[in-house]
Amino acid sequence: MQTPPWAEDELVLAGALVVKNGWRELRTNDREVQELSELLRALPIHTPEALALPGFRSPDSVSRKTSDFATNHKLYSGKATRGGRRTELMVEAFCDREAEMLQAAEAIEVGMGSGELQLIPPQPDEVDESGATAIEGRLLVRRALARERDPKLRALKVKETLRRGRRLQCEACDFDFGRIYGALGEGYIEVHHVTPLHVSGTRETKLDDLACLCANCHRMCHRSRPGESWRTPTALREQIQKNLQAAAH
Repeated sequence: MQTPPWAEDELVLAGALVVKNGWRELRTNDREVQELSELLRALPIHTPEALALPGFRSPDSVSRKTSDFATNHKLYSGKATRGGRRTELMVEAFCDREAEMLQAAEAIEVGMGSGELQLIPPQPDEVDESGATAIEGRLLVRRALARERDPKLRALKVKETLRRGRRLQCEACDFDFGRIYGALGEGYIEVHHVTPLHVSGTRETKLDDLACLCANCHRMCHRSRPGESWRTPTALREQIQKNLQAAAH
């Protein structure tokens, strides 16, 4: 078995380490590298077979990954190491929105330290059909998906929407299950966690953190493309309108 490529969660943590070190690589004997090696091996995303591989996420491998980050930064004047496309995308993410990516790393560390992330079972859609997940990492996606599927939260969101005099329709495309399917569709809608993944663990989920979506738009919000975050219903709605306008001309 070959050593699995670095997952987004691992790259977020390694990238944060390099950013905090002034975009400089760290050595094998650095305390931060030793600690990150231990944390990476504890992430609940690895198979027992991967963990049994010699040198899997060892301090040496972590140090090499910090070199990949440091040498692929746009201001590095030497020759870049070949860290792979995922690493390059993560470098871009840290350069474009450093504060958010550092928050994502902190969310993973806090979730691991509290034991929360180890307790959440894997979710069916945390990795899509292409094998991709959001740039913030699989574990933050897992947590958000688990919260979306809490039936109590969904029921409260539906109740609140109706209490405000609104129909249960998709906030991205306006699809109305009751209007299309009659009694069969009345009361049906899916909910999507719109709070950014990097902050979704700092407090309890509020009803305003959830949006009502049809199944198709929900899937499109979750669908991952390399180097991107989950898209919000607002962003998806804008994309739908843009595409409709383009098709009309």
